[in-house]
Amino acid sequence: MSTLLGTTLNGRYRLEARIGSGGMSTVYRALDETLQRQVAIKLMNREIASDSDQLERFRREARAVAQLSHPHIVGVIDAGEDDGRPYIVFECIEGETLKERIRRLGRLPIAEAVAYAIEIARALGAAHARHIVHRDVKPQNVLIDEEGRAKVTDFGIARMRDEEGLTADGRVLGTTDYVSPEQALGQEVTGQSDLYSLGIVLYEMLTGEVPFNGESQVAVAMKHVREQLPDVQRKRPEISAALAAVVETATAKHLEDRYGDDAELIADLEDVLAIEAARAGSASGEVTSVLRTLPSGKQRRVPFRLRHPFLSAALLGAALACAGGAAYWLATRAHHGAPKLTAAPPAATLSQVRPCPTCAHDYNPDALSGPKTQNPNEVGYAIDGNPNTAWQTDYYYSGSLEKPGVGLYVDMKPGVVAREIRIVTQSPGWRVQIYASNTLPNPDLFTGWTLVGSAPSVGSSQDIPLSTAGMRYLYYLVWITKLPPGQQTVYVNEVALYAYK
Repeated sequence: MSTLLGTTLNGRYRLEARIGSGGMSTVYRALDETLQRQVAIKLMNREIASDSDQLERFRREARAVAQLSHPHIVGVIDAGEDDGRPYIVFECIEGETLKERIRRLGRLPIAEAVAYAIEIARALGAAHARHIVHRDVKPQNVLIDEEGRAKVTDFGIARMRDEEGLTADGRVLGTTDYVSPEQALGQEVTGQSDLYSLGIVLYEMLTGEVPFNGESQVAVAMKHVREQLPDVQRKRPEISAALAAVVETATAKHLEDRYGDDAELIADLEDVLAIEAARAGSASGEVTSVLRTLPSGKQRRVPFRLRHPFLSAALLGAALACAGGAAYWLATRAHHGAPKLTAAPPAATLSQVRPCPTCAHDYNPDALSGPKTQNPNEVGYAIDGNPNTAWQTDYYYSGSLEKPGVGLYVDMKPGVVAREIRIVTQSPGWRVQIYASNTLPNPDLFTGWTLVGSAPSVGSSQDIPLSTAGMRYLYYLVWITKLPPGQQTVYVNEVALYAYK
């Protein structure tokens, strides 16, 4: 295999280092010479590529996995064949595997383990929705990127393995530390099998060790079939009963006793994260990030300072600024219905102008490929008056938008002469331009807009003066032109427009 180093696939991907291998394929770090970026390439081994059935299965799976787009799934960039050998190109994740993290740290902090389990479960849910079963969920197949997020890899490729689980001579294919009972017995493998494996991964994150050991892979597989999991609370007494129940249900031997689908498991994990974070009294890293994504009902169980440590400080300062007798202000005559942002107006002479609750729209006219929408179901969070909720852009894994911009616009009919705009964000540091228009925005072309304000680096709560020259505008656009340093997405928690009283 080492002779392939330095080879360029299809005149574009130069193989630089081998970073993993298996019976079916080898993974290389490579340079995309067209875009001058690092990628990871899974190249089918030549001896397997000569098997027409395996070759077609690899191609079929490559097409299926390429359809998966999720912030916690390692993204597929490209796929192709070179000299009869198919390959898949993935984003290159700098960081470590979850297995390496467990080996390095031992038992993970409880809330962190639950947060990672939620991210993995959400990734599995996205795959299962497309009828893709992973079949090899294990910490070695979970990457922790430089920002601390979990990203699942090897989706679908595990389906290339013997779908009966055990071969004719009784050998178990792949590691059996995380294998479900039905998979070990050669029975049908479904999404519930992935959930069992995730339950074992959660057990390992909490205890620092896998539940079963044996003299052979078959011996370990049979323990998954016959033996009860060691009590996770005996291994780590500080674990809550609620979390122990989640581990027990996820790893139930019989399908009827196990979580029926991803949504059930995620709902319980979210409850547990709220419980464990509140018990700990502090949160950091990925725990804080996942807490922000919990449904509002579950977020309320967690102190605000744990979910938004920097925003809580900013809002505290705003509250103190109001304490000298400043009153909340009244909305003007535009739309009614969306709550006001409960903080002092930018200036005593200004008051907030509220749009209707459904008057925010995502805007992505410069999309190079794929859908033009950017989380349209969440865009209302940017004008709901609640800084705990947020609209989020798509993820840009290169760290660059690779296009002029993306954003959201607010419909302010019958029009308003806005003087300032306030932006609240949990991901400060992004560059923004504010535009206004009296023409319905073109979804395909950035046209008809007038620049009325900008900020080179948006703070947690940023007030931006607007130069509208007394013009009443119908639409106001928050146009993101640069991501925050070291981040791949932008959160817009609140957008509020202000005009003279």
